[in-house]
Amino acid sequence: MVALTVKALVPVVLLIALGYALKRSWITAEGFWPEAERLSYRVLLPALFLHSLATADIDDLPVGALAGVLITATLVVAVLVIVCKPLMRLRDDAFTSVFQGSIRFNNYIGVTIAAGLYGAKGVALAAVCNAAIVPTVNVLCVLVFAWCGNARPNFTDVVRQLVTNPLVLACSGGILLQALDLSLPPGAGPALQSLGAASMPLGLLCIGAALRFGTIRSWVAPVLTSSSAKFALMPATTFLAAEVFGLGSHALIIAVLFQALPTASSSYIMARQLGGDAPLMAGITATQTLLGVAAVPLVVALVPA
Repeated sequence: MVALTVKALVPVVLLIALGYALKRSWITAEGFWPEAERLSYRVLLPALFLHSLATADIDDLPVGALAGVLITATLVVAVLVIVCKPLMRLRDDAFTSVFQGSIRFNNYIGVTIAAGLYGAKGVALAAVCNAAIVPTVNVLCVLVFAWCGNARPNFTDVVRQLVTNPLVLACSGGILLQALDLSLPPGAGPALQSLGAASMPLGLLCIGAALRFGTIRSWVAPVLTSSSAKFALMPATTFLAAEVFGLGSHALIIAVLFQALPTASSSYIMARQLGGDAPLMAGITATQTLLGVAAVPLVVALVPA
């Protein structure tokens, strides 16, 4: 399993490195990468999730148990991080970055590794993971920004962010089609499949372009705090929750994998929009992406096959 995980992770690392190099040597226009990231986040990745959930054979997938494990573990870790806030001695805006770094995950890396491990079934499991975690994480992060961020969004802002989130909408649409036993319109399936196939390479290139390594040394303590929560506390809590829910086999590995992923580059965008500490968020993202190269295979290796 470790060998398979490393094998699946190698192209991820190479694409991230290529994105980092392209941003600094060839495609240097400041306007290109934010628009490419927006395209991937709002169109390509939702197309992948909608198609995967709408067409997947989920009869053999433990959807309820998998969702229960992921939501429970995320809530437990979120509460623990909030309870420990006084011990961190951070400004409120800096705490929002630590919080995001503790519970958010990188969709692109997770889907790529899941597909590399289990093919179409891995993508279907990844889509279920996103359907469970994306709404949960977004609710929690927006609430923490409302509490600690400088922008202080109100209840209407919170609801608007949730109901307009493209990943939430795509996962909800795919689940609804499955529940009603409806097929995609003629021609829509191949189109969505093609768009979804483009989401992973473009998303990984954008991650590399967004990395900022020069800021890492400035925030050692908060970076280590969030990374410890992400790579140790979150997967351990997920494994314990899986024991309670009776989750096993491939679903268990994918669940722990997703909860051990480095935080998403979109965390930086949310930090900018909602009054968080964006430079600290960039440092956390860069550090966790580097640590993830070793942490993800190690965490997967510790999960009983």
